[in-house]
Amino acid sequence: MSTILSSILFLSLWIIALFVLFKNANKLKKAINQGQGSFDKSNSSVRWTQMLKVAFGQSKMGARPIAALLHLIVYIGFFVVNIELIEILIDGLFGTHRILNQVLGSLYNGFTATLEVFAALVLLAVVIFWLRRNVLRIQRFRLSEMKGWPKLDADFILYFEILLMLLFFGMNTSDMVLQSRGVAHYSEAGFFPVSALFAPLFESMTTSTLIIFERSFWWLHIIGILCFLNYLYYSKHLHIILAFPNTFFAKLGAIGQLNNMQSVTNEVKAFMDPSAAQSTDENTVASFGAKDVTDLSVLQLLNAYSCTECGRCTSVCPAHLTGKKLSPRKIMMDTRDRATALIQDKEQKSNEEKPLLDGYISREELWACTTCNACVEACPILIDPVSIILDMRRYLIMEESSGPSDLNSMMTNMENNGAPWPFSPQDRMNWTKE
Repeated sequence: MSTILSSILFLSLWIIALFVLFKNANKLKKAINQGQGSFDKSNSSVRWTQMLKVAFGQSKMGARPIAALLHLIVYIGFFVVNIELIEILIDGLFGTHRILNQVLGSLYNGFTATLEVFAALVLLAVVIFWLRRNVLRIQRFRLSEMKGWPKLDADFILYFEILLMLLFFGMNTSDMVLQSRGVAHYSEAGFFPVSALFAPLFESMTTSTLIIFERSFWWLHIIGILCFLNYLYYSKHLHIILAFPNTFFAKLGAIGQLNNMQSVTNEVKAFMDPSAAQSTDENTVASFGAKDVTDLSVLQLLNAYSCTECGRCTSVCPAHLTGKKLSPRKIMMDTRDRATALIQDKEQKSNEEKPLLDGYISREELWACTTCNACVEACPILIDPVSIILDMRRYLIMEESSGPSDLNSMMTNMENNGAPWPFSPQDRMNWTKE
């Protein structure tokens, strides 16, 4: 393949990949913007600190040290190994060979060796992750919501990462052998301590065959990276990107603090001041709580798309641990699936009525929650399933007057007696007579 044709093909691949990436990013933006309100940007300095500490520093991963170490290796390796994209991009566009060698000089050997070591560590960590899921079969990866696509997605990501690392080593090994033979274009550059272990597999090949292998590894590696980048939109690995804005915009302050509903606030103000009621739009009907994703906030939808499906929330949920139907992870997955489906329905002009409440999340799940916020505390990127559960409960109570009989009795007593108990206020002190 001529250098000019190769460069044109390479540029075309990048243009196509970035175009698809832009379309997927726009879909994601539309899905999240279905929510109410806007993101809270107050206390920006605190938010930056929170993001750097939680998303970048992974401060909440330490509860499970082994998984935390493996994740840290993959996380750092992801950024370090992909520095090579700078070199691949320049070499692909201009037909050069390891152009950064001319820039870094004597430091280039250390640069390539660092990439190799991190790639090897990533490969090892990913294999261990696969073994945990498929051989050790850890329970939180085997719940009902993790069957079907979620399990396939998790395994597919691991296979993808293994393949990318093997292509990386294959590219470096064949390149290294070609350099040692003094083949034109393959100028001597770099130090490859890990790839050197695979060199005997390539040394018996003819130079022409080896060039084909090297070019194949190179092209498949860059195509794999571009495919992986665009696959993120359809995968739980979207958290690689969304963890940063999610932790930045996450609620500050006490975890269990409830927010006041603006619609309720407006009703109370109208009751206290009739002139406030007259100033409101008569065509606007106040709604309470959330029946569908369009009733949730943009932050709650961002939470849903940021979910890593790690299951730490569900593994500490007391309702789930005592056999209840509730799984906080499923709440987030269902919310994300509904938001995505609603966008697709709009694009296809479909009117399928399957709201979040009853269509995806059952009432049994909602009322099983104890609002202890253990799931929020356990989440490594500050996702808040309880807020969604509470908003849907508010809808059931305030819009449908639907709730468990014990709760309805308590609220009736609160209304009639000013207390949760079925006793008249006049009889409240009768116990003192004895």
